[in-house]
Amino acid sequence: MQRLPEPELMNDAAQCQAYASADFAASNEMYVESARKLIPVTAVAVLDLGCGPGDVMIRLARISPSLKITAVDGSSTMIQLAADAIEDSGLSQTIEILQGYVPGLPLVTGHFDAILSKDFLHHLPNPMALWQEIRRLIKLGGFVCVMDLRRPDSTEAALQIVRAVAGNEPEILQTDFYNSLLAAFTPEEVQDQLKAAAMDLEVTAFGDRHMLIQGNVP
Repeated sequence: MQRLPEPELMNDAAQCQAYASADFAASNEMYVESARKLIPVTAVAVLDLGCGPGDVMIRLARISPSLKITAVDGSSTMIQLAADAIEDSGLSQTIEILQGYVPGLPLVTGHFDAILSKDFLHHLPNPMALWQEIRRLIKLGGFVCVMDLRRPDSTEAALQIVRAVAGNEPEILQTDFYNSLLAAFTPEEVQDQLKAAAMDLEVTAFGDRHMLIQGNVP
């Protein structure tokens, strides 16, 4: 099945609120636990690209309060949801919010010890924008951990995943999830992207619908 790109930004208020209210606790927690085990103990500056409503970075900050986290999203609506959630969690001194677009973020080249991203890659019209921005912003030897959906083999398979995972969620969220599955890449496509970006990262299946792309950037 060919990839069907979806809109890059989620700006509609109802759409963003449905996403923020959805129960992604299991996959978010699984991702944070996996990333934290591999983030170097000496790491301080962490960047989250495509932070959405902020749940991933809040979870990370709670278990690793010594980190200084910069969370970025292009959607003004998502950024406001993230800012509210971070303030409510009492982590405003740990997590800094930035609205910005990939590529071209107003951040210092080579500054970050670790760069994380969950469920963001499939939103990009050009996936190389993510890998090029990561290479620009990561320190030499820095750690990268990207988690994203794997594109199913067919639209029927995508519908089955939506029914199994989000069958009780609002229709607007089910539609977004279905479109995201169709917009996702395959592990083989991501490996080709990494090769083009000269980044030797490991790509592995993760759970029933995700893949994990991780490693250190020399």
